[in-house]
Amino acid sequence: MAIANLPTRLTPQLITPENFQPYGQVIFPTDDGKQFDEKDAQLSLAGIPRFYIMNLRKVGLKFQSFARHQQCTQCLGALGGKEWFMAVAPASAPEQINLEQIAAFRITGNCFIKLNTGTWHAGPLFAEEFIDFYNLELHDTNINDYEVCNLRKLYNLSFELHP
Repeated sequence: MAIANLPTRLTPQLITPENFQPYGQVIFPTDDGKQFDEKDAQLSLAGIPRFYIMNLRKVGLKFQSFARHQQCTQCLGALGGKEWFMAVAPASAPEQINLEQIAAFRITGNCFIKLNTGTWHAGPLFAEEFIDFYNLELHDTNINDYEVCNLRKLYNLSFELHP
């Protein structure tokens, strides 16, 4: 697909463990006492973990760059049962995002996601005034493990979600 023909309006699909599998995991509530298994978040946190509530305001549903973290997994979930969106692309070489593999997901408020190490992501995205998110990553992820691919600069592209 030529870049000029690439759709820049994305319709998010409802997230499921199966359709999100190339990018990470979807974690739903389980009974207390359940033993650890493959449905639990398979974390890679070689360092000091940081678990915090991230307050995001006026994010919107447009994006023109992706970020990724290659030293850890990242878990995100909305507080208050709010719905939100995430755009993703599979892990790849630096600035080699396969534009045809960009996917967008609608994430319900009853789950959280775990991004695989190296997964490119834009979001959390949402249309509300603000949403608080819990975030699990390393204490220095945003300093020492934050790579950005500017799609506007590299490909003259920006995207907009249309739920």
